[in-house]
Amino acid sequence: MGSIGWTEILVVALIAVVLFGGRRLADAGRGLGEAIRNFREGMRGDSDAGKPKAGDYANRNRNGR
Repeated sequence: MGSIGWTEILVVALIAVVLFGGRRLADAGRGLGEAIRNFREGMRGDSDAGKPKAGDYANRNRNGR
């Protein structure tokens, strides 16, 4: 029993794409990235945590909210 090689990782990734689809996996990855980013900002204790970011205003207008 050795370490996991690139071929095993490729097989697992292909199975995940077939089972869940590319869009669902992309959404899950995006959500995970946002969660990690928010966690880091919370741990850092940013004083700007309550202020909207530059992209938040553009997204709010684009979504009609």
